[in-house]
Amino acid sequence: MTRGEVRLRRGAALAALIAGLGTGAAAQEDTGGFTPLGRLVLGAGTEKVAIDTPQAVTVLEQEDIDREQATTAGELFDTVPGVQTGGSGRLLGEAFNIRGIGNTEQTASQSRVVVTVDGAPKFFEQYRTGSFFGDPALYKRVEVLRGPASSTLYGSGAIGGVISFTTKDASDFLAPGQTGALRFSTGYASNGDAWRGGLIFATRPGEQAEFLFAYNRGESGDVEDGDGATLPGTAYERWSGLLKGTFRFGEDDDQSLRLSWSRTDGDLAETVVAQTGGPATAGFGTADIRSIDDTVTLAYGHEGTGNPWLDLDVTLSWSDTEVRKRDFSAGFLCAPGIFLVLCDNDAAYETLTLKAENTVEFGSGAWENYLTFGAQLSRQERIASASLGALPFHPEGTDTRGALYAQGEFIYDGRLTLIPGLRIERIMQEPGSSAAAAGARDRDFTAVSPKLAAMYDLGGNWSVFGSLARTERAPTLDELFSTEGEVQRGPLYFGARTPSLDLEPETATTVELGLSYEGYDVWSEGDVLQAKVTAFHNDIDNLISTTPRPSGPTPGQPTVPYFSNIDEARIWGVELEGAYEADRWFGQAAYSLVRSEDAATGDTLTDTPADTLALTLGGKMPEHGLRYGWRGSWAGDITTASATTSADGYVTHDLFLDWTPDRGALEGFTVSFAVENVTDATYRPNLQLDNAAGRTFKIALTREFDW
Repeated sequence: MTRGEVRLRRGAALAALIAGLGTGAAAQEDTGGFTPLGRLVLGAGTEKVAIDTPQAVTVLEQEDIDREQATTAGELFDTVPGVQTGGSGRLLGEAFNIRGIGNTEQTASQSRVVVTVDGAPKFFEQYRTGSFFGDPALYKRVEVLRGPASSTLYGSGAIGGVISFTTKDASDFLAPGQTGALRFSTGYASNGDAWRGGLIFATRPGEQAEFLFAYNRGESGDVEDGDGATLPGTAYERWSGLLKGTFRFGEDDDQSLRLSWSRTDGDLAETVVAQTGGPATAGFGTADIRSIDDTVTLAYGHEGTGNPWLDLDVTLSWSDTEVRKRDFSAGFLCAPGIFLVLCDNDAAYETLTLKAENTVEFGSGAWENYLTFGAQLSRQERIASASLGALPFHPEGTDTRGALYAQGEFIYDGRLTLIPGLRIERIMQEPGSSAAAAGARDRDFTAVSPKLAAMYDLGGNWSVFGSLARTERAPTLDELFSTEGEVQRGPLYFGARTPSLDLEPETATTVELGLSYEGYDVWSEGDVLQAKVTAFHNDIDNLISTTPRPSGPTPGQPTVPYFSNIDEARIWGVELEGAYEADRWFGQAAYSLVRSEDAATGDTLTDTPADTLALTLGGKMPEHGLRYGWRGSWAGDITTASATTSADGYVTHDLFLDWTPDRGALEGFTVSFAVENVTDATYRPNLQLDNAAGRTFKIALTREFDW
């Protein structure tokens, strides 16, 4: 079967499914692009559906984001296998973990997971603070690409993978022929007495231009766990906004220019300094913390109508993430050295990136071929200062990168797909003046990331796929240039730490093998059943970790570099993602098993997540615009090398109902109701340092107008 025939088959099946669901926008939303595995993947090269991608990929669409009523981005991934959040559920306490890679407590760990917003790279690291602060209400789409194969297109060092966010567009709210739309939304959550509201205005003044304005605001008190204990520091106030304009021109409107600016501004008054939570929460006291996250992108696209050699995208982006801390309750301890963390301070990452990418199409006979190639330049400046001077353990500096990359997609007879790729990246890192005065000096690295992926249609609805990928992660500014003076704790003196100028890049080599199934008319006419299972094995060499310091009863202990290449690690596991969709029933399953080993000690790595299973079962009444269901989540016991990420297993249950009437006085309204943690269980996800929230009732109301 050729690729065109496959697309026709899917189109016919989707049309049949929509016909069974009824007409109207609400019915189309229920299909969700068949199932999550039937959605288009935009960030893996040429567009393809998730189940036909030889990589573990999950796509969340607007309806998924709306139904979660999420406060933080981490809440979106409860049904995504292989993805967890570490740290805490606080507004500024989360970090992403993919397949046991990434946490908030290890400096620079988040550089192993690439995060983008509208193509702009996002990165933030600060002591006991999370890494991503964007408001989920700004986004219409999230793609999760697991494993280092994504390094080809997104950047070297994506050992865990990539999380790509896309902001809303005016066209998401404007049907053909419409010139304007207005959307009001509000929501309430009982746990924390939280409220949020939003406004979206979309307009299309002409066929070639459209504009979007979005504004969201929310606030909450401190939430409680299942035992009724208050989780301090979970209260917040926040607003977010998005401005976006899109212009189309050229032959058949095959060229576009898009300018967007998004901001999330969080204000946490007298909140806990240790936003990542855990036992350190009480020890660091409180402070007033404000976070400001900006993303600006200017993107030009040229589809090259009738020209198979032209499909060009050029993106210029600017990202600035800043955290300001003031009025520490323990500010009387502010002093040079380790107590600089209790002084008023600012930390920020500002990144300017230019990326140009083109895809050409060619082939002959049974071959259908695509080649994507591009170049990327970026300059990231790290800013960190306190009221008493520079922070030696958060050194300032500049990270400059230049990369060339290419990825092919060669399809034979519509059944065999081969995807080779190669990225060569040059990295130059320069310390700031204070770090240079402490002995830091310029370093440069060359990172090479090759890969080969393949997928073969076995016939009978089954496909097999696999990949071999390797990437190198250069040390970050923190790992290279951090310093710390000698410290006395009780009767012992711990030696000083110096810049880690001899660090070598980490290397990760991953093998993946998988099997996918796609069936139509399985149990009833027009239904769809899709499933994808992936096994992976990741070898990491030259793992960068904090160097232990010698100690003794007298001053003058030997100095050591702050970081060193001390470990090798192995991580392996299995992921399963499945979904079923019929005219009145649906279901989803997400299972993740991750195992790891420190080659030196034999211990389970600290960042390893517990085994998890999420099951969703639900029904639909399309004639009434109703969708309802249950979700159960299971996590197993786990013991890692750290007590903070070892935890007991747990089970939680959630209920949800969405109502979108398409006639009568309530036409245009959407009501969403959910009960999370129905049994009010007390539990702690093992990568988080605090208990999770107890039972929470949520309700959201949306009203749309269009003209």
